[in-house]
Amino acid sequence: MTIKVFSIEYDTINLQNTFTNGDHLTGRITVDVSKNTKIKSITFVAKGKATVRWTERYGPHSTVVYYASEKYFKIEHNILKKGTGNDGEIICPGKHVFPFTFQIPDRNMPCSFKAHPGKIVYSLEAKLHRSMKLAKTARTTFTFISKADMTLPGLMEPQYVTTDKNIVFFASGNIALNMHTERIGYQQGEVLKVTADVINSSTRNVKPIFYFYLKKSFYARGKRKVDTHNLVKEKGESVPSSTKNTVTRFIPIAAELTPSILNCHIIRLEYRLKVVLKVALTKNPEIKLPVIVLPASQTLLLEHPPYNLLSEMNKPVSK
Repeated sequence: MTIKVFSIEYDTINLQNTFTNGDHLTGRITVDVSKNTKIKSITFVAKGKATVRWTERYGPHSTVVYYASEKYFKIEHNILKKGTGNDGEIICPGKHVFPFTFQIPDRNMPCSFKAHPGKIVYSLEAKLHRSMKLAKTARTTFTFISKADMTLPGLMEPQYVTTDKNIVFFASGNIALNMHTERIGYQQGEVLKVTADVINSSTRNVKPIFYFYLKKSFYARGKRKVDTHNLVKEKGESVPSSTKNTVTRFIPIAAELTPSILNCHIIRLEYRLKVVLKVALTKNPEIKLPVIVLPASQTLLLEHPPYNLLSEMNKPVSK
């Protein structure tokens, strides 16, 4: 084999091996050949792209493919310029290293993400062309984490919401639930404080249950596919009949959670906080609040070690 090695790699710039808007990414393309080899060109390509694809069956003989894509950038550089005719560059046996550098566009782009049936991928490619030969391609991906958008409306404002329910089936009275969080936006590694005021004026005992869950939405051809996963479930103390109680819970926002994706047209990643009042023999009242997970600053990552919640993601919850 004439070309023994053809590869592309990049240099890390932080402990998390992530990049963000405006970062300069450097690396190298390596070619190792066993004999004198004429190369017409070597091209470097950096791309950012989101894709969604799934299929649905309608009857025994009909299958519909739902597909959508969204491009964020495509940057090309000629590392070794393409010649004309028989032109090209002859490289001698051994290893040859071609450095490259490019700047990630400083624009609004979503974070790297992958979960069936969609993904957001940022990749680097090297293409090697030889006369009368198929082109060779080397490829790698890098993790892109977008800068926290602190201009989102209401991001740092407290949230208050209230609901109540009259109990009429085999019991009587009213149950009221007031829910409060300090803000909507939390960085990875922070702790979310939620307070629930339960006023139980009914003849039944009630128990608050706290959920923190992930909602993934995928869009293609006017269709939406939704998946939800439980991240945290905590039970509060039972509130007896004709009493009231304030229940507070502290929910860790795992450092390894993917930040909220709200700036992609075909993939949406959202987090929700939900409190359900468990009441026997009746529909349980509940309250939901949005939570926006922001990329952590370097300082916050050092102060808050990762808290492993991802093992809980296989528990489905209601939407």
